[in-house]
Amino acid sequence: MTTRQPNTEPAAAADHAKAVPAYRAYFQAMTNGDTEALDVLLDDAFTLTHMTGYVQPKTEWLTQMRAGQFVHHSIEEKGSDVHTGGASAVRLVGRTLTDATVYGTRTEWRLRLAVHFARHDDTWTALRTVATTW
Repeated sequence: MTTRQPNTEPAAAADHAKAVPAYRAYFQAMTNGDTEALDVLLDDAFTLTHMTGYVQPKTEWLTQMRAGQFVHHSIEEKGSDVHTGGASAVRLVGRTLTDATVYGTRTEWRLRLAVHFARHDDTWTALRTVATTW
C-alpha cells in the first residue's frame, strides 16, 4: 500500500488568493482577542503546537485567551509561502513579529507559523498551526 504525500509545490495563484485572506482573518481575530471569530475560523479539531512542542486543543487555547493568558497585541507579517496539498488543502507558512503576553510575560516573538487549511465548500478553515521561531 502506497501512502500519498501532499503536494508541497508552491500553490497556484488562485489557491494563494483564497488561503491568504483566511490566514489574515485568523491573525486579525487573534489580535482582536475575538474568540468567537476564532471559533468559526478554526476547525473543531484544531490544534496549536507551541514552540515547546505542547499540542494544545482549540477549546483549551480559546479558554485561555478568554482568561487573558494569551493576549496578542500585534502580529506583523514578514513573509509567507503557500503550498498545496491537493484540491482542498493548503499549508501557509508565514514569518511574523508577534507582540504577545503569554502567562503574564510580554515579549515580541519571531514566529514561523505553519498553518494547515482545508476547504469546506468555499470556506478555508484552519486545521492546525505549528509555531516555531525564525
